[in-house]
Amino acid sequence: MSTTTGINAEVRRANEQRVLAALRVEGALSRAALARRVRLSRTTLSEITADLLGRGAITKVDTDADVRRGSGRPAERLALDPAAGQYLGVDFGHRRVHVAIANASHEIVASGLVRYDDSTPWDDRLDLAFDAVEALSVEHSLHLSALQGVGIGVPGPYTGTRSGEAAPVAWNRNATPVGVDRAFAERYDSPVVVDNNTRLAALAEAMSGPDGLSDLTYVRLSDGVGGGFVVAGRLVRGSRGFAGELGHVTSDPGGVLCRCGKRGCLETVASVPAILAACRSRGADVQDLDDLAVAVDRADPVVDAVLREVGAAVGRVLGAAAMTLDPTEVVIGGEIVHVAPVIVEQAASTLRYELHSIPTSDACTVRAGRLRDSDGAQGALAATFHQSPLLAGYPEPGSFGASETQRSAQ
Repeated sequence: MSTTTGINAEVRRANEQRVLAALRVEGALSRAALARRVRLSRTTLSEITADLLGRGAITKVDTDADVRRGSGRPAERLALDPAAGQYLGVDFGHRRVHVAIANASHEIVASGLVRYDDSTPWDDRLDLAFDAVEALSVEHSLHLSALQGVGIGVPGPYTGTRSGEAAPVAWNRNATPVGVDRAFAERYDSPVVVDNNTRLAALAEAMSGPDGLSDLTYVRLSDGVGGGFVVAGRLVRGSRGFAGELGHVTSDPGGVLCRCGKRGCLETVASVPAILAACRSRGADVQDLDDLAVAVDRADPVVDAVLREVGAAVGRVLGAAAMTLDPTEVVIGGEIVHVAPVIVEQAASTLRYELHSIPTSDACTVRAGRLRDSDGAQGALAATFHQSPLLAGYPEPGSFGASETQRSAQ
């Protein structure tokens, strides 16, 4: 692909986004009205709308006969097609993939979850994700030919593909999948953004309030443990994509071996599998989160002790992060914090102790995440929208994992 071709493609996509944004805000418009609003020539606009109509992103809804002044043939009015899936968000966890589809108004119109074993190869995980997307599109009568972007969250820092070669979908030494961007780009012929799934969950949480948050420290307790930072109104990736890896901060130096190769990482203590295993090791019959919820409801003392120890460990790690970053809010996400709120309570208590030396009457707030287990998929969608100030300076969709050939052509 030549540089000229690459630039033209970027300009074309930017113009498409302007047209879709105008229809999202204004509703149905004639081509002439659209051209005025987006300041494109009629020839350029005609080419773009023809392509969007062909892909199903927009549809002809009526004419302007009722509002037209003077004589002349009524003009067709165009609108966003409500049956078009415009954005796809995918959150790969260690043991499940969550998929969400949004329309052109950025409303989630379909979502679903598929579970798998943590030893499942990445090519099988991709197939499960693709099958889940297909099932959702059929169930909700959506078509995906008009996708404007795909956002994907993956565990660990994402390294992307190499030198234009089709990199295999596998784990590297940092337990990071490679080739995911290429697989989705080829499947859906759409720009793809890939990032750490928990960092994307932090983005979703930061955007979930009415005004957003400029300083947020986030940790998610799920099949693994990860985190994310919003600092001075920006989501932080770090120089190599490691920002927010709170799950691999050492919590117990003499603890069990972690999947990363170290011992006693927070993930070995505070992930859902680790919590359930700790409960069982002390005699509690707790096999899953449903069992844990029952044990919490009946105030099982063994389970309560385990959960408080977990909360304290989380609080100590968050305390170090909060002492460094001084956030407005600390958020603990994951389904387990809604099943066992004592984790958040204990983490908040420990965090207050860790920060007691800071001379302020306005301590940071500690709360459970609002978005439950859909946070990563929602954050992946938000990254494709690329309209939040939180993403200022973040690569546009298509930039993460781009090959050397692709980069040189842009």
